[in-house]
Amino acid sequence: MRQILIDTCGWVAIIESGMNIDTELFRVLGPAQMVLLDSVRQELELLNSRRPRNKGLLLALLEQKSQPIEALSLESSHPDDQLFDLAVKHTIHVLTVDVELKRRLYEQGLPIVEVSKNQRLHLVDSL
Repeated sequence: MRQILIDTCGWVAIIESGMNIDTELFRVLGPAQMVLLDSVRQELELLNSRRPRNKGLLLALLEQKSQPIEALSLESSHPDDQLFDLAVKHTIHVLTVDVELKRRLYEQGLPIVEVSKNQRLHLVDSL
């Protein structure tokens, strides 16, 4: 089973698109396990607390469907750096729409999944 690291902006894009994450992940990657860094969870909790209740980020759903991971062994405390370091170390897919993070991952030849304008997930093959 493949793993996919979830970035804050990637999860927000999924929620705002209204897509079925299970269906889309399976369509793009086959069986996949979402992995949630503690630092990303914290960012999402902060964002969620600033949003209207009817525009929540469904954090309970994300936590239910993902495997938590702490990045204690990583040098940086910034979530994007932690995602990048883990992706490099383990060649794990990263779900993001962050332009700078996508550029860094792409330059390393790492697999990127993003939310497209038609409310679907797709593998990034060029920037």
